Amino acid sequence: MRNVPVVAKGESFVFGQNLEDVAEFVGLQGTGHTPLPPDVLVGKWVNVLRAAQRLVRQIPDDKMGERVIPNRDRAIRLLTHHVFRIGEAFLETVIEGVDYAVQHANKPPAEGTYTQGPQVAEYGGQVISRIEAWWAQLADKSGTQMLPTYYGPQPLHQVLERSTWHSAQHSRQLAAVLERYDIQPDGALTPQDLAGLPLPERLWE
Repeated sequence: MRNVPVVAKGESFVFGQNLEDVAEFVGLQGTGHTPLPPDVLVGKWVNVLRAAQRLVRQIPDDKMGERVIPNRDRAIRLLTHHVFRIGEAFLETVIEGVDYAVQHANKPPAEGTYTQGPQVAEYGGQVISRIEAWWAQLADKSGTQMLPTYYGPQPLHQVLERSTWHSAQHSRQLAAVLERYDIQPDGALTPQDLAGLPLPERLWE
């Protein structure tokens, strides 16, 4: 076991990244959640990332080095980059065949880079364009292709859904950061934008 969350039963265990796997492991008949179709997920993901672009442009330069929350050593600069790095990591796996390893989506930017919101937003635009181009040329849009991940082989559909809600959760956090600085978020995500995504209930989970 190299990463959490993990659910253990005796000497057996399963990674908690795929809740359907967890449900089967503990003897349940699924989670009751029905994932959105792949094409809908792609549309939602692009919408999420465009919202993140708007939000990161609003973050003052002198705040980029501050912590996102007091009890975690993560700078706002790193969180803003991570929102879009999730997409880049996904593309590296589905296009280049790179193993979606532990911390793959957490690869930080080089020291001294992406110190301003507009720079991060530009990077985000490049990721969005690549996601849209990948989806447009993808012949098999069923989402059944298997991808190598650190929590076992997973259908593309599952990794796509996870990447979408992962970016969405961090976009919600960026809006909260802006509000903490008394900055009204520009086009924060709405309940309709998030509908159908298995997001954590709380903002900082």
